[in-house]
Amino acid sequence: RGSEAEHRLFERLFQDYNEIIRPVANVSDAVIIQFEVSMSQLVKVDEVNQIMETNLWLKQIWNDYKLKWDPADYDGAEFLRVPAQKIWKPDIVLYNNAMGDFQVDDKTKALVKHTGEVTWIPPAIFKSSCKIDVTYFPFDYQNCTMKFGSWSYDKAKIELVLVGSSMNLKDYWESGEWAIIHAPGYKHDIKYNCCEEIYQDITYSLYIRRLPLFYTINLIIPCLLISFLTVLVFYLPSDCGEKVTLCISVLLSLTVFLLVITETIPSTSLVIPLIGEYLLFTMIFVTLSIVITVFVLNVHYRTPTTHTMPAWVKAVFLHTLPRVMFMARPAGGEGGGADRCSSLIDVSRPLSLSLPLCEKSIKCIKKRKRKEIRLWPGWCGPVVEPQPQNQEVTVRFPIQDDWKYVAMVIDRIFLWVFILVCILGTAGLFLQPLMARDDP
Repeated sequence: RGSEAEHRLFERLFQDYNEIIRPVANVSDAVIIQFEVSMSQLVKVDEVNQIMETNLWLKQIWNDYKLKWDPADYDGAEFLRVPAQKIWKPDIVLYNNAMGDFQVDDKTKALVKHTGEVTWIPPAIFKSSCKIDVTYFPFDYQNCTMKFGSWSYDKAKIELVLVGSSMNLKDYWESGEWAIIHAPGYKHDIKYNCCEEIYQDITYSLYIRRLPLFYTINLIIPCLLISFLTVLVFYLPSDCGEKVTLCISVLLSLTVFLLVITETIPSTSLVIPLIGEYLLFTMIFVTLSIVITVFVLNVHYRTPTTHTMPAWVKAVFLHTLPRVMFMARPAGGEGGGADRCSSLIDVSRPLSLSLPLCEKSIKCIKKRKRKEIRLWPGWCGPVVEPQPQNQEVTVRFPIQDDWKYVAMVIDRIFLWVFILVCILGTAGLFLQPLMARDDP
């Protein structure tokens, strides 16, 4: 009997019903539409094309005086579900739709109450235009708006009433990339240039925040490790011959890394993303380390036959800077130690050495672990004639040690400079989103 009652009710309601005419008793009356948007899912945010894709439920409630009945006449039936194509519906559309249909599909059914109240909740997937600012990517916040309103009816024909102060998020399915901070709704009365009437719209401002964990693990931490390897280049001794090799290896690894993540970073020319700035900073960082390493190696392998050490270099790099950076040169390693050993054996003229002087000279030679003059059996005799090549060795080794120490001092300077630049550069880049944060 229930089915028969609903059949009779349906036939009676839609016998002379016209779904094109507004359901008002007087033409001057406006249909009051209670409007609420429920967010089901934030599908995707396309930074390149500046499109936000969402899955929404548009809840619309209005009163249709032609759809009233007495439940007692139809076996107590208080509700009737009817196809949406059969009844009048407000033509609510998304104004800032980027692609697809502007209007929702009417294949879902509407719930009609015996008092004439009609409730229609059609689901729809919208692709709305959204101005994306990727300056602080991947620590960025976005504000995407969705503007809903009637396309045909002005304020005198349809009056929109905003239900609640914000978008309904009770049935929201959490996104793995974005978190919704707030989604307030606003009602506006606007007069467009095309028409004289005033049109109403309800606009939702969707404040979303990107979840940076994925990009932190896969982008930022590898960049930090590469920067740390660049700093270690200046702690590597020049004698090992692997300084330039390490620099080139780091540069190649960074280049390959950049090629891999090119598709991950938003490709836009409007602004440079924060992670792009950091990658550029790291690339410049590594390139400068290669240039400085080549210069340090050039200083390290200088000899008296190619370069003469200026007095200011001795004063700055052998005395002043080591004290500033708390570097202690081993005893006998400075120029003074070389002079003391050289004073024991004067190779500029024939040597006349006694046995005690010979013993002191041998001790000095062992201490420096350098062969300043060649010793033969019976060398500690009354008179020894030095060979010319021995005179060159005596002078060359102390000056070579000074050049090596200068290279070590330069390495130590840039070690601290690069550590400081790495820390300050990293902190300066990634503190920008926190300082520029503007929550709604």
